[in-house]
Amino acid sequence: MPKPRLRLMIAPGTLHSRGSDRMDFTRYGRSGKPRMTGEELLPTLPELGALADIDVDAGNPQEIATHDELRRLAVKIEKMLKGDEVDGVIFVQGTNSLEETAYFLNLTVRSNKPVVITGAQRPYTGLSTDGPLNLLNAVRVAIATETRGKGVVVVMNDEINAAREVTKTNTYRVQTFRSRDIGLLGYADPDRVVYYRAPLRRHTLDSEFDINAITQMPLVDVLYVHAGCRAGLAEAALAGGARGIVIAGSGAGSTGNLAAEINAIVAAKRAVIVQSSRVGEGRVLRVNNWSEPDMVAADNLPPHKAAILLSLALTKTNDPDEIQNLFDAY
Repeated sequence: MPKPRLRLMIAPGTLHSRGSDRMDFTRYGRSGKPRMTGEELLPTLPELGALADIDVDAGNPQEIATHDELRRLAVKIEKMLKGDEVDGVIFVQGTNSLEETAYFLNLTVRSNKPVVITGAQRPYTGLSTDGPLNLLNAVRVAIATETRGKGVVVVMNDEINAAREVTKTNTYRVQTFRSRDIGLLGYADPDRVVYYRAPLRRHTLDSEFDINAITQMPLVDVLYVHAGCRAGLAEAALAGGARGIVIAGSGAGSTGNLAAEINAIVAAKRAVIVQSSRVGEGRVLRVNNWSEPDMVAADNLPPHKAAILLSLALTKTNDPDEIQNLFDAY
């Protein structure tokens, strides 16, 4: 049988970076050496050719620093997967915002073909780099028939995590990507790729977000609540053009010193306010000690992912109840 056909896409990141020497684990971004291209990566792993026919996307590197750049990336990948010549996509990027890319694509790419995102904690030239095995396992997961229909997945450290739940939990350790209180989907073990569960929230092919109909992502800001948080930040966000604000609340969603201005903004319907939490695990409930009518609860989405869903939701509606339904569904 013919081998699966995969498209390799690359954004700036650690996996394909080159340090000044094998012990350069922290300053490789300033080594002066250019990152490896996809054409340079593939020959270093001849094992990939035994698994799949892989070609490199000509548009590399992909810039993914803003929601609008993610929108353009999603349009490109969806178009790519509609064709018969591509059976799946491998996307390599830096780990700092990897989970945001994964969730955005999970919400917008209408295809049940595999989209697998990977990265690395150590540069390709570093001693004991995790990049080569992460890339190999990403390909193995992409060609596994069980991966189809599970939405966008993240593959690192031999583990498969769902885009919605996965988050970076450690600055330098290779086991950084975890799904905390929900748990991983499965493993890319030496003998085979094995799954134990599937995502239940709506994603990819079942998504109602038509990325091709969106010309610009509405601006959304995230405000972080802490003991020294100053009033006025929410007003500043609105003055800067934000149509929505996500509160990275303390505890179960406290708005802290921002409460008065947030409540006034909600009452005047000047923006949609989503309550999230900075804690990292657990749900924020819509009825809580700090909620007001017409506030939206982020459920267990962290603030940065809640901002992605809110921006997409604002392309469809400004109604808080309808947006709450979207947060409950996705």
